[in-house]
Amino acid sequence: MSNFISISERTFDFAVRITKLCNYLDKQSGTPRLLASQLFRSGTSIGANIEESQSAESGKDFVSKQSIALKEARETRYWLKLLIKSELIPSEKVSSILNECEQLIKIIATSIVTKKKNLKN
Repeated sequence: MSNFISISERTFDFAVRITKLCNYLDKQSGTPRLLASQLFRSGTSIGANIEESQSAESGKDFVSKQSIALKEARETRYWLKLLIKSELIPSEKVSSILNECEQLIKIIATSIVTKKKNLKN
């Protein structure tokens, strides 16, 4: 039995964590609540675009969908870092989700590079 977790599963699990974090932030007043909507939009979009890429019509379409997912992951990282640096949420509350975001960025970027190489061959 393998411990392999697909990128679709990882990004879905990540979206669940983002949803819970945004639910927490939404209960706060002021700026955390405002940032929650931005974080929710980008954080849940990663998995949606990964899911779309799984039924891409071509290699170029796959790269396009994965590239959107990568952009959304980078934006999510930005909002998480902003929450921490602005001291709106303790870093220990979001350090593991930020770490997962960093890992997703690396995985998605690698997937794009690999697919682009395969398209050239």
